[in-house]
Amino acid sequence: MNTRSLTVNILVSVIKDGRSLTSALDTTLALVTSASERAFIQALSYGVMRDYHTLDFILSQLLPKPIRRKDTDIKILILMGIHQLRSMRVKPHAAVAETVASVGKKTWAKAVLNAVLRNYLREQASLESQLSQQQTAWFSHPAWIIKSLKSDWESQAEAIMQANNQPAPMVLRVNQQHSSTSEYKNLLAAENISATEMPLVAGAIKLQQAVAVEKLPKFTQGWVSVQDSAAQLAASVLNVQAKMRVLDVCAAPGGKTAAILEQCPSVDMVAIDVSAKRMQRLADNLQRLNLTATTVVADACQPETWWDGNLFERILIDAPCSALGVIRRHPDIKFLRRADDIETLCALQTQILDAMWGLLAVGGVLVYATCSVLKSENEVQILQFLARHKDSFEIPIAAEWGLQQQVGRQILPSVDSMDGFYYARIGKR
Repeated sequence: MNTRSLTVNILVSVIKDGRSLTSALDTTLALVTSASERAFIQALSYGVMRDYHTLDFILSQLLPKPIRRKDTDIKILILMGIHQLRSMRVKPHAAVAETVASVGKKTWAKAVLNAVLRNYLREQASLESQLSQQQTAWFSHPAWIIKSLKSDWESQAEAIMQANNQPAPMVLRVNQQHSSTSEYKNLLAAENISATEMPLVAGAIKLQQAVAVEKLPKFTQGWVSVQDSAAQLAASVLNVQAKMRVLDVCAAPGGKTAAILEQCPSVDMVAIDVSAKRMQRLADNLQRLNLTATTVVADACQPETWWDGNLFERILIDAPCSALGVIRRHPDIKFLRRADDIETLCALQTQILDAMWGLLAVGGVLVYATCSVLKSENEVQILQFLARHKDSFEIPIAAEWGLQQQVGRQILPSVDSMDGFYYARIGKR
């Protein structure tokens, strides 16, 4: 199969079958040996998912009636063709010819595909000018996300959506047990990898261009990890001290667990997650970094099934959420997430918060984190928690990053090159 045929299979599994783009890509790219072909498949897959709502609108203007669901593969192939013509450095004749050649057994579709793509080339200026007539096409987001962002963020909503549609930078977390940030930056320079330190997050380095992790100096020896700078902040907000008993809730795949242990290796760390598969990734990450934690596959809402009765002085809840703050890294979120998911997620967040509160020692600190920008999952959730638990109080986070909310701090996507994230810090009387 050629690169475009493989990309169709990836996108069908996301759009029709509801699979995550990361998972679908991992499965397919494992079969591709050429680095250039892998890069093309990845760029095309991410590009179509980012611009899906825009491309879908353009296609609706070019076809008299929608393509049937059973021919989703043909629809995706057309969207891929339009995306190549709009946004990729592929010569128009090659984009058309190679896309048409990828039709496969549905030979009837070749004429349709050829006609639609050539019509797009003829009418491109007119079609692009029509995008502003429909919000979903203009912002390339589903209507419910546009409505939610405008409700919560008003004047900032458009900037958030524009940021969501840009590729995210590759950011590293330097393990300070092995190297200072500036020293590791020199190691990158020696390998001709351009990078800049991120002043608001100690230990964070942003690469000018993404590279395969095996090209990172001393990656296998645990000197560095890939983690967005907003996620790296969890360790400093939690502010652990030597020998403390610490619980990381919903911990897998372990980036925040590792960051805390790198900062303070002597803590007694317990990491729990409900997914055994994801917890294996956490164990693998800790092994690479030569870090130690007690790992438990468990449901945070049912501590009676796994907790040993010893209280924790620090608890980090990396709460399950809509993930609307990391759309630039996972554009399939715009397609896979539904409006009615939010109420369900908020209820789960409430359950986890209430269940974990009983495990925190008096004088201890709980940090609540999400990669969402929705207030219902963030400050509203914490305001309600504080109202329910009279022995709780906010410990303000003094920082230069993010926006101060009624409680906690909110980072909006791309501001200071970060993902969208929320942090709140709660003390126990």
